Amino acid sequence: MKLERFALGALWTNGYLLYDGSGTGFFVDPGGDPEEVISAIEDKRIRLEYILLTHGHADHIAGVGKLRVKAGRGVLIHRDDASMLFSPEYNLSAFVGERLSAAPAEGVFSDGDVFSIGDISIKIIHTPGHTRGSSCFLVEEAGGSPILLSGDTLFAGGVGRSDLPGGDERVLLASLEKLKDLPDNMKVFPGHGPGTTIGEERRSNPFWPGGTS
Repeated sequence: MKLERFALGALWTNGYLLYDGSGTGFFVDPGGDPEEVISAIEDKRIRLEYILLTHGHADHIAGVGKLRVKAGRGVLIHRDDASMLFSPEYNLSAFVGERLSAAPAEGVFSDGDVFSIGDISIKIIHTPGHTRGSSCFLVEEAGGSPILLSGDTLFAGGVGRSDLPGGDERVLLASLEKLKDLPDNMKVFPGHGPGTTIGEERRSNPFWPGGTS
């Protein structure tokens, strides 16, 4: 499995292009102009199946409109954040004067859903608290080591904001309980900032279950 990171938009949101050995793949969180992403997809002849969204904030969906034409099966988001795609008030773009709106998602997912894109398996871990529908993706290619795409739930040394509409600190901290039994060597790719591992966050993240927050 190949993974490429793209820093997109004004907040340098981490967008991730993942694809298997045959070139079948998906993109996670196009948070800004995706021209660079589109060039990579075309240059590598990747068959993009889906755009997956960890949540519906504007800085994670701003490039959906342009990239969607490359995604053969469209956009997927957690059902609790689905309305954020087409509501500037819910996706918070209205509060910075942008009024971002996209067409509704082609599909929604729920906690525990598992589906395949080519040889890659994706399991949905619903981790609300940053938004009601915030989710992490446990991603694995057959024979490989699983990784976690954590969106704005878990960062290196921190967690996402819970003081925005739809956020709840108590709920967010409870969501981290769903991640605590993942193996220490699992790589974590967050929505902003550098990558990390579960073990590093277990040792040093003050918000980790049992930590000092």
